[in-house]
Amino acid sequence: MYARHGVTTTRNATLPENRSSSGSDPVRCMQFALGPITDRKHRLTSVHVSMTPVALPQLESRPPTATPCADDAGPLRDSHGRSIRDLRISITDRCNFRCTYCLEPSARFMPRDRLLSVDDIVRIANVAVSLSITKIRLTGGEPTMRAELDEIIERVAACGAIDLALTTNGATLELAALRRWRDAGLNRVTISIDAVDPAAFRRITRATVGPDRVLAGVEATLAAGFSDTKMNAVVVRGENEDQVVPLAGLARRYGIEMRFIEFMPLDDGQRWSADSVVSADEIVRTIQEAFPLTRLGRDEASSTSERYVFADGSAGSIGIIAPVTRSFCGACSRLRITSEGKVRPCLFSNTEWDMRPLLVGNSDDAALRRFLRDATWTKQSGHHISSEQFERPERSMSAIGG
Repeated sequence: MYARHGVTTTRNATLPENRSSSGSDPVRCMQFALGPITDRKHRLTSVHVSMTPVALPQLESRPPTATPCADDAGPLRDSHGRSIRDLRISITDRCNFRCTYCLEPSARFMPRDRLLSVDDIVRIANVAVSLSITKIRLTGGEPTMRAELDEIIERVAACGAIDLALTTNGATLELAALRRWRDAGLNRVTISIDAVDPAAFRRITRATVGPDRVLAGVEATLAAGFSDTKMNAVVVRGENEDQVVPLAGLARRYGIEMRFIEFMPLDDGQRWSADSVVSADEIVRTIQEAFPLTRLGRDEASSTSERYVFADGSAGSIGIIAPVTRSFCGACSRLRITSEGKVRPCLFSNTEWDMRPLLVGNSDDAALRRFLRDATWTKQSGHHISSEQFERPERSMSAIGG
């Protein structure tokens, strides 16, 4: 991966027109200076340093300027006509789990001083709300590992009339903290649980706690008054597809939505393959055999989840998030900020735009708004996972922010 002055891109990614005055291509210049440095899987192989000094062009620290129709006075829009209303801010890359579909046991995290400060997070949230963002989700890593989480929730909630949500693995949730967050302005909590069986849970999460601890967190969340609590499970073939029905039973037990997510190529170990994906159709068929379902569809066009209710009228519902086999890119309304302050227009982007130079400098909020507009304008049309041209991101979900 190459990273210079605000733009991060993989070897084969297409760069914006950030060229030197000589018109030279930054990537080609870097390859000339260093020689071939990676094999086909982007592993470091060798470095051949040229004995002749080569002046590399300076990549600009901002995205190319959006077309004038991206009106400064209107909501955020991308070049495909989609309105961006949902912002996901990662507040840490650290996690206390090592889920097989995300992090390797040997994962290392960035120094804490590289994380966005609380003031930076709040400033980004304020600017986003001024751009008509209506939903903000705090993610990680595991956001409960951020010591200033109470302050972050309180100050982000004060940014305006937003729907503020938190995604967590639930292992450290306590009733007292949940009540503080609710009183501070947190609206919703989503809890990940990938298995009910203790052995299966530990196998997929590599955690020292069991599912009973996560379920205690679910119960504490409901007791704290978060009635719109949801649960998420990533389904990976050969690891937890036998847990689909027991997990669906949790929706009936707690009267909330249990959402099943197709395995995406965002794992740190890069072992994803199409064969490891348990498709939405297979998940629904499996649940139907135990609990007949009635399909409701998406709550709105930009929703990630297709909803089903139980045909027998039982409380609770099922959500299916199928980015691989039922892509919903065409109505995507999301933008991501990584924990170190990079704007990631798409979950599967291979290009990120670094806000930190603006945050640590003397740039005003108008400059941040312009930066976010320009970065949003570069959002790709879709992830193209099924295409031969698909290029998987170098970063894992924990590093990106879920």
